[in-house]
Amino acid sequence: MVSAEEIVRTHPYDPDCAEWLVPPQSVDITVAEYDPIWPAAYAVLADRVRGALGDGVLALEHVGSTSVPGLAAKPIIDLDLTVADSTDESGYRPQLEASGFALVLRERAWHEHRMLTHDAPHANLHVWSPDCPEAVRHVLLRDWLREHPQDRDAYAAAKRAAADRLRTGGGGLVVDYNELKAPVIREILDRVFHAHDLL
Repeated sequence: MVSAEEIVRTHPYDPDCAEWLVPPQSVDITVAEYDPIWPAAYAVLADRVRGALGDGVLALEHVGSTSVPGLAAKPIIDLDLTVADSTDESGYRPQLEASGFALVLRERAWHEHRMLTHDAPHANLHVWSPDCPEAVRHVLLRDWLREHPQDRDAYAAAKRAAADRLRTGGGGLVVDYNELKAPVIREILDRVFHAHDLL
């Protein structure tokens, strides 16, 4: 069971703890208007994950901005996958790679997070072990944004501002984009946590 303390704890990004198998590249961040095909793209990806892992899928969620109707987003589907042990890559990596996913990142100090990418549909698959507080946060934020249009609009504005700042500054990494919009996410999460009596 995940404690409230674990759920509300902020983990700043630590580049020294990120083991990139594919070095991140400077990219032009595109924030697109919500596309109603995104849920269908998630369904395709979810079928591939479930087909690859079967009962090894303990939980699978569409998270991130593409999971929130009406929210502008980078056109990349984010999925949260819970397996028995994210450190046991032999239990899921070969099967997922055979289905078109590629492991690109390990973050051992951050809940033993693993990230795989997929090209078509374009996706990030985040792999966690059971009772991971970050997976809980993702679902709480998704559900809140679905029900609170004012926060959804504020988040969309922060995303566009972050992308514009990187564009005018000559580009940057996705992690730079994430850091620029982090203050608004923290403000929204503070409201989420209070609403759920976690703070």
